[in-house]
Amino acid sequence: MISDRILKKQQTIFDSWLSILRQEKAIAVIRSPRFDLGLAMAEAVAKGGIRLIEITWNSEQPQELIAELRVRFPHCLIGAGTVLNSTQLQNAIACGAQFIFSPHFNRDLVEISIHRNQIPYVPGVLTPTEIVTAYSTGASALKVFPISTMGGASYLKSLQAPLGDIPLIPTGGVTIDNAAEMITAGAIAVGLSGSLFPASLVTTGNWQQISDRSQQLLSKLNQI
Repeated sequence: MISDRILKKQQTIFDSWLSILRQEKAIAVIRSPRFDLGLAMAEAVAKGGIRLIEITWNSEQPQELIAELRVRFPHCLIGAGTVLNSTQLQNAIACGAQFIFSPHFNRDLVEISIHRNQIPYVPGVLTPTEIVTAYSTGASALKVFPISTMGGASYLKSLQAPLGDIPLIPTGGVTIDNAAEMITAGAIAVGLSGSLFPASLVTTGNWQQISDRSQQLLSKLNQI
């Protein structure tokens, strides 16, 4: 049985998290094959103004990368993504992850992240049934993944009438060009990876261009 004190603390944390999502609107998703590249990618988007940075757990040295980014960018929130099981989740929490994303829904991960540690956990869902099921367990927001397979913004718009009170974060096909459309269709925020980090720019180390793309994205979202 969860005490009222814990529930109130949990609600305060999640209200703050949702407020940050509404304000920032964009999450930079970094999947890096090298530790140094991960640092450079994060620095580039942070320089461009993005304050929500997710390090996927299949990056190289994700624990060390998250811990280092917490120190380097205290004005940002650094989270872990592609978290698949309880061991990964507990390691992510231990290294300082401030939010957790998964590509799927798992009740055990909800319990560990939200109810035991009061850390925002965003499970991956796709259908209305999955959305309602996951949200009813206490998840603060839900990752609609992959949004591209469901028609993008038009799918989000179709969910608004029955499920408009549930905060949704589309990923998997969100680009600089369609991100604003996703927000207009009802998303609380969006997650971007490939569109922010084109392979050609990462390979050549063109970090200024990635910073410029981050600024371009935020400029479009802030016009909404």
